Amino acid sequence: MLSTAGIILVFILMAFLMFLRILPALLALPIMAFLIALVGGVHLNDIFIYVIGDGAFRLHQAYTITLFGGMLSIFLQRSGIAENFIRKGAELAGDNPFNVSFIVLILTALLFTTLGGLGAIIMVATIILPIMSSVGINPLTIAGIFLIGLSIGGILNPQNWVLYINVLKVEFNTVKTFSLALFIIAFLIGIVFIAFELKREKLLKISSSTFLKYLVGLLVFIFAIVLFNFANFESGILKVFLKYLKSLSLFLFAIFGIYILVEFVRKLITPSKVGKLKWYAFLTPLVPLVIIFAFGSQYFIIAFIAGLFYGFITSYRKGSLNLLMQSIIDGASSVIPAVALMLGIGMLLNAILGPANWDGEWKVYAQLKPLFNAIVPSSPISYVVLFSLLSPLALYRGPLNVWGLGYGIATLLSAPIGNLPPASVMGLLLSVGQIQGVCDPTNTHNVWIANELRIDVNQILKKTFPYMWVLATLGLVISAIMFL
Repeated sequence: MLSTAGIILVFILMAFLMFLRILPALLALPIMAFLIALVGGVHLNDIFIYVIGDGAFRLHQAYTITLFGGMLSIFLQRSGIAENFIRKGAELAGDNPFNVSFIVLILTALLFTTLGGLGAIIMVATIILPIMSSVGINPLTIAGIFLIGLSIGGILNPQNWVLYINVLKVEFNTVKTFSLALFIIAFLIGIVFIAFELKREKLLKISSSTFLKYLVGLLVFIFAIVLFNFANFESGILKVFLKYLKSLSLFLFAIFGIYILVEFVRKLITPSKVGKLKWYAFLTPLVPLVIIFAFGSQYFIIAFIAGLFYGFITSYRKGSLNLLMQSIIDGASSVIPAVALMLGIGMLLNAILGPANWDGEWKVYAQLKPLFNAIVPSSPISYVVLFSLLSPLALYRGPLNVWGLGYGIATLLSAPIGNLPPASVMGLLLSVGQIQGVCDPTNTHNVWIANELRIDVNQILKKTFPYMWVLATLGLVISAIMFL
């Protein structure tokens, strides 16, 4: 009993130190792993070998994929694909504040299904923020639109999915299905944010016919996602339709691929130092997402390599090979903080659950299981109510922040320790994670954006929190319906 209390005390102490920003998560997680195992009665030699040593390898798949994702992210920035993607899209929006905001939301979400890191955020923001400012939108609203788009894109970012698959052992299709459902809700919340805030600023200039076009387009978009990801194609006319659609898609992809390769050969023969990017180069951020959706989780690394290859041949000019090599090196370097954090998360998981090759019951796991079986909510209503009220704990590096104690708490909440199915814990973290991604004043990108727009970072929290709290609650409702 005393050791159980000691383990909980270590959790609370580390959470408090991270909350006060005395100890960063990079150091807090390994220290916590060591102390939890030590207080839990694990032999010191076993801590060194199984908690620290084996724990560092536990999430090897996740951080390997993160390395490849970082390479593609840097290449998109250095090649000009991401920058021109934003500029071309903004040109289509004109000077109507609603059109500009709507297009920016979509473009930001699409880019950050692949992009990641502060460098990418700054690069995109330096283009987007002045565009929205030029049509008279309030700086706080600008910050909200950009951060919501960033967070929406993160929902479908495959690099984020891998952690849920590795840590919680949730099936790929389960993560994909829930992410798509949450993406639809988040996108609608983003539109509501734009409409309400622009109306408050008296900048909502949209005719009924334009509104109808937006509505029809949105409904078609939602219908397409639902049809191809949730519908049953095992029998009837849908099966026949899907068969012919796949055949047509393969034929069109083959023609498109031949065209791109011919263009690449032409550029090899007559290369130029500068060149206007073709429209098909702007599809690069979507390549990994399409491959992963089409073929599944075993193609994560192939998907990012394919994205790099596609971006290279579609943006080829003199110096592109050097650019690719530099992007690979710098891309790997750019994600080292995230990789280091995953090393600590792996150690913490081994400290709590024990290593995979351990004979018998791990001491820490045995002590925590009865406690968390007793206190973790198991009914759908209590799950939604409790975690909706606790969702602000995702802020300020709190216990529901996935880049803090989040995955450690997730391990305690989910079976076999807690009562919750692992999929429902994934739904919990993804839902409340939207509050952290958009609102958290301790996010480096929030601080940078606030400084760039000359506003207080806490004002962003006040402006966006009500919307993100609604989104988190709706996500919890969907998770409860699907998994409890």
